[in-house]
Amino acid sequence: MALSDEDLERYARHIVLREVGGTGQAKLSKGRVLVVGAGGLGSPAILYLAAAGVGKIGIVDFDEVSLSNLQRQIVHTTRDVGRPKTLSARDAANAINPCVTVELHPVRLTAENAMGIIGGYDIVADGSDNFATRFLVNDACYFAGKTLVSAAVTEFDGQLSTYKAHEPNCPCYRCLFPEPPPSGTVANCSETGVLGAAAGVMGTLQALEVIKEITGAGESMAGRFLIFDALGTRFRTVRFQKDPACALCGQNPTITALS
Repeated sequence: MALSDEDLERYARHIVLREVGGTGQAKLSKGRVLVVGAGGLGSPAILYLAAAGVGKIGIVDFDEVSLSNLQRQIVHTTRDVGRPKTLSARDAANAINPCVTVELHPVRLTAENAMGIIGGYDIVADGSDNFATRFLVNDACYFAGKTLVSAAVTEFDGQLSTYKAHEPNCPCYRCLFPEPPPSGTVANCSETGVLGAAAGVMGTLQALEVIKEITGAGESMAGRFLIFDALGTRFRTVRFQKDPACALCGQNPTITALS
């Protein structure tokens, strides 16, 4: 795909990178990325993916913007309070880059609609704020054969990894976290709080990993798990392997369909 004169100017700082270049930028323009959640993680991810020129960005979110969101959800502004988050996020993405296509899915992701939505994209960036959705997205990506870049943030800590369990020897989210914690045992951010800038760090890293997966630049985070400590400004990466006993992608799976 030939880049236009406007593309050459807009993406000039990408194109001069040896690891990206014109070929990588063309791959980005053909990329199809679904962002689950237009919140603290999805906000910076959406903005940086749009700025990078990802051709199609899908946004799944059924919520409306509230004033308490704005401390960390930077894709929205004060005048967006009360609007659907998908609309607000689309407007912000297109304000940065009108050349990208933004598809809206203003629904709650469920076992009934997940495969249909995820099937239209190459990579899924999960920034959801609950375990039920994280496990649903992981399972759907596995069955659909899609790459998943998943991030999480709580208070002052963040986590990030890439899951490509549809590829040989690559673990899935369940290889690391076999099942969701019991209901009611994990507090949400409205109860514990979350540092807005910490969410920004993790959402930006999430966009970075998506861009790497599309362009082939650098080393994939598949099989590696990043832990971020904002208070200590420390990053730690641990390696993990595919679990032969995994209920989803193991040798004798017990999960054979979304439920």
